[in-house]
Amino acid sequence: MFQVKTELDLSAEHEGLIIGLLDQPEKFSGPLAILDERFAGMLTELVKSGDISAKLKSISKVHSLGKIAAKRIWFVGLGKEKELSFDQLRESFGKLFKEVKNSRLTEAAVYLDSFITEKFDGRDAAHALSEAVALASYQFDGYRQKSNEPERKLEQLTVYSESADEADVQASLTVGYAFGRGTNSARTLVNTPGNMLTATDLANYAAELAAKYDFEVEILDKPEIEKLGMGAFLAVNKGSDEPPKMIVLKYQGKDEWKDVIGLVGKGITFDTGGYSIKTKTGIVGMKTDMGGAAAVLGVMEIIGELRPEQNVVAVLAATDNMISGGAFKPDDVITSMSGKTIEVLNTDAEGRLVLADAVTYAKHHGAEYLVDVATLTGGVITALGVHTTGAMTNYEPLYEQVLEASMEAGEQMWQLPLFESEKKRVRNSKVADLNNSPGSEGHAIVAGAFIGEFAEETPWVHLDIAGTATASKDYDLGPAGATGVMVRTLALFVERFEPIEK
Repeated sequence: MFQVKTELDLSAEHEGLIIGLLDQPEKFSGPLAILDERFAGMLTELVKSGDISAKLKSISKVHSLGKIAAKRIWFVGLGKEKELSFDQLRESFGKLFKEVKNSRLTEAAVYLDSFITEKFDGRDAAHALSEAVALASYQFDGYRQKSNEPERKLEQLTVYSESADEADVQASLTVGYAFGRGTNSARTLVNTPGNMLTATDLANYAAELAAKYDFEVEILDKPEIEKLGMGAFLAVNKGSDEPPKMIVLKYQGKDEWKDVIGLVGKGITFDTGGYSIKTKTGIVGMKTDMGGAAAVLGVMEIIGELRPEQNVVAVLAATDNMISGGAFKPDDVITSMSGKTIEVLNTDAEGRLVLADAVTYAKHHGAEYLVDVATLTGGVITALGVHTTGAMTNYEPLYEQVLEASMEAGEQMWQLPLFESEKKRVRNSKVADLNNSPGSEGHAIVAGAFIGEFAEETPWVHLDIAGTATASKDYDLGPAGATGVMVRTLALFVERFEPIEK
């Protein structure tokens, strides 16, 4: 996909040459001054007249008219240098490559040095570039009949950089592209309809990932799940004709199996709400209720590509939540793998039930730090909207590492409180140790508090992505539909993770 060259070649026949343009009074300098000379100073005049704009995220396209070998020049406005953030740099690339995709270019070149600033070196610019190429070019083709028109998409990108180290640029391009592709894999899983992505299909996907990247894999079938006493997980599956799967992937990047990070994903492949059935409008889109499991699989793909020196166990609880004569009901009491009993007050609060057993099983596999990710509650949307992931923790030093990764990834999160009063609400049952739905007040918080009962003393972070797992409209780094949220955050978290003195 990427080819790095150390000198800008204006004689190379590219379909497009991409140049960053900062909003500053200085004239073109260096190679860009030579480019302007080829145009007899007309590029400077076009900037002055506003036909080429340096405004942030503006895209200006100029035909070369044979002045250089590239057919067109694409100028990307970056705004004021002091105000440009890494997120804005990445989003500017994203907006550009959406237009490149719409123009059906198969090949282009980027003058990377024009995107390097005092704050962002060649490695930063290369990472932002390659991540944005993958994310912004993504589309889910769906199941419409295919056109006979041949597909044209970007297949090669030449990256010119005269000031940055060639090996550093190539490495950053590789990392950024892996992050983007892992996110896109999660997007595709979430976009896939529930009749085409059952728990068995999800397990098969994980097994293929394990074979490709040499992960250790364990897939528990229903008899094995029953033997282990995962009553919370099994209760959610009772109404389904599809067998449940508890999926485990292990990656060992250290000599010893210690300091193990447990990534736990909710994998409800379709959620009817069970007997606490969803409304006719609320049930639409529930194919996305496995967004947490998809995110974890996306992270594992990135881990497989980049091989960080970390130990990771991924645990995914996969089933649908259906209605039948055998389905679990409100007022049922079930026993989790941990031995804790649960009074079911709401069968649509099923995600926390499957996560209860998945968290316990992650600890069984040696997880010393836990991060669960789930499309868990509508309450988090009410609280934080659709652009911010809700987070909770029982251990601030671990949360700080996840938060730092989210800021770099450009994926907003906000910490919700975990007070003793909310824990008491979860424990308020006259017939069991816990209840799964103590009321609608602070719904996102009590849902997280419930999962925390199974994390117990293990350092744990909970991420509720119910609002952020999908987008209702196109944005700079992707189309409407699944976002793959938290894939890049958790991949960065794993890569940078530092064990914590407890």
